[in-house]
Amino acid sequence: MGPSPADQMKVTDSMLEASPPPPYPDEPTGAVVLQGVTRRFGAIRALDSLDLVVPERSITVLLGPNGAGKTTAVRMITGALDPHEGTVRVFGLDPSESGEEVRRRCGVVSAKPALYDRLSGWENLRYSARLYGLGGKADERIRESAARFGIDHALDQQVGGFSTGMKTRLALARSVLHEPDLLLFDEPTSGLDPESSYAVLDLIRQMRAGGTTVVMCTHLLLEAEGLAEQIVVMEDGANLVSGSAIDLTRRYWPGVVLRLGAEDPTELDRLEAHPGVVAFERRTDRPGDTTASVQLHDDVAVADLVAELVAAGVRLTRVEPHQPSLEDLYFAVRSESRSRRGEQAR
Repeated sequence: MGPSPADQMKVTDSMLEASPPPPYPDEPTGAVVLQGVTRRFGAIRALDSLDLVVPERSITVLLGPNGAGKTTAVRMITGALDPHEGTVRVFGLDPSESGEEVRRRCGVVSAKPALYDRLSGWENLRYSARLYGLGGKADERIRESAARFGIDHALDQQVGGFSTGMKTRLALARSVLHEPDLLLFDEPTSGLDPESSYAVLDLIRQMRAGGTTVVMCTHLLLEAEGLAEQIVVMEDGANLVSGSAIDLTRRYWPGVVLRLGAEDPTELDRLEAHPGVVAFERRTDRPGDTTASVQLHDDVAVADLVAELVAAGVRLTRVEPHQPSLEDLYFAVRSESRSRRGEQAR
């Protein structure tokens, strides 16, 4: 005879009482969450109240100039550095307390990867495989990773004789040996030839498709173009903006953007005072450039604007929609930041 409904209710209540509440219920969710993180090196604030949320199974690209805090942010994620203020959570864990568990789930390639120059490529990877506890799978994983980055032919050679590009490939192969849940790449294509760089970016896409979360630091905008699902622009240790390329583009260019050209580009300057024009730019520092960039309100008809110019005698040579690039977005964000700091200084 089974338990009565009352007994079943008691069991359920007991189970509920024994279950601990979820940790940090007020925190945003994500594979990586940094809230108000500050890290100082002497008088220098490498991170200044940084907020960062990295969604699971996504590619997040940290953009910014040298000294923006990108590398320090990555080191906070792995637990290599502790925050002076704020909290860091990786898969719900505090790296300061559970650093070993966090690092086992991460694959890391630093800007200057640490390798053992006196060991062979195989021995470097074998050592890492032991640290990750791969056991009998180690040799197979080593061969797969080395082949993926085109260094399988050089595994018997001493790493001290590797070129910079070969060392980077070895570090990349090491980072994926244990099939990590989170990849942290700091300038991963530095020192690589174009073919190897393409292989790295293709790997990132493959890992993302397989469910891995990726955080990549770079100052090369072309690398991030078409790769990042979330873009984070950093400056002076802070997060200036974050979001998808589409969302950020809409924020900075909410209307229609046109690229116009004319035989006499100075005639395009009349558009600067046009009531339907939100922003106008013609680069006078580029000799021979006869074009201008024009941002219009959504309700402005492009055909009517072109008709007005033609009626005014402007001989147009180019009329085409312009989709702002990541480079355009990056410099728009930096320009806004400089303007804001200039206003605060007054």
